Amino acid sequence: METFESLVRAEFTPKNTYLNTASSALLPARTVSALDAAARLRAEGRPLDPLFADVEVCRAAYARLAGVPVERVAAGATVALYSSLVAASLPPGAEVLTAEDDFTSVLNPFHARGDLKVRAAPLERLADAVRPGTALVAVSAAQSADGRIADLPALREAARSHGARTYVDFSQAAGWLPVGADAYDYSVSITFKWLLGPHGAAFLVVPEDFGDLIPVQAGWVAGEDPWGSCYGPVAELARSARRFDTTPALFSYAGLRASLELVEEIGVDTVRTHDLALADRFRAGLASLGREPLPAPGSPIVSVPGLGGLQPELAEAGIQVSNRAGNLRASFHLYNTADDVDRLLEALSG
Repeated sequence: METFESLVRAEFTPKNTYLNTASSALLPARTVSALDAAARLRAEGRPLDPLFADVEVCRAAYARLAGVPVERVAAGATVALYSSLVAASLPPGAEVLTAEDDFTSVLNPFHARGDLKVRAAPLERLADAVRPGTALVAVSAAQSADGRIADLPALREAARSHGARTYVDFSQAAGWLPVGADAYDYSVSITFKWLLGPHGAAFLVVPEDFGDLIPVQAGWVAGEDPWGSCYGPVAELARSARRFDTTPALFSYAGLRASLELVEEIGVDTVRTHDLALADRFRAGLASLGREPLPAPGSPIVSVPGLGGLQPELAEAGIQVSNRAGNLRASFHLYNTADDVDRLLEALSG
């Protein structure tokens, strides 16, 4: 039986110190092979049926990860697309509560409506900010900028007590943090970060009755019989969340199938333990350097104030991190090691 170490080392061959999963993950070797096979399938003119089958395998894998029936999972491409779908379902004048400075793809579709009351509150006080008349609370489970984790149980209870719906973006959490999508009205995640997939795939989880969502984006793939829905209006929408599908980026899902297989093989709990141990090692090392990161306990994303300007210099030294609002953001995942952490600390101590 393969160990975590041997499995990971067989799948990942970084040529640098890569600490930037919060932007995009490294691709496993099996995913690269799947992408190559998918491209060759199309280049050689063979039927694309296997690639459409990959979409359904990915949908089922994400349903297991999210802890919901597969019939509640829609397959699309971006968080912004599904935020727009949720925004379109709200009546004029509805109040949407968001976290201050949350990721744009979560927020902007609600602002773009122009006829909604969009209100922001600090992440730590978001649950307290829910009030009578709040129609929807939209928030990222883990903040992109600094890794702070939302108190989702408190938020869920506050929303329920006031009759508000919840919309949670798990893009920076799915893959290392349990999702538990059944606890929220709507949830979404892209898959090119902690889920190790290519760009171009995202999943939306909806209630059994679809909530208030209207499939305004519906095309042929949203039909109960997709291949019979190619011309004219869709005669019958899918009786599952597939009615919220968009035409899939087939290569992306072909690669994602392999990535999700790896995530399931290793297990989210194992990944979480590994990732958080490295993040804590980095926090401890920063303390020894007299540096204090922004508070984000229990997160594999660590942001250090004032050091974002070092990003180009670190990149030249073969260390990949991000500059976010002047902060140096490092993020740790299963392919990282203690040596990676120590190399970054050594670079920061110079």
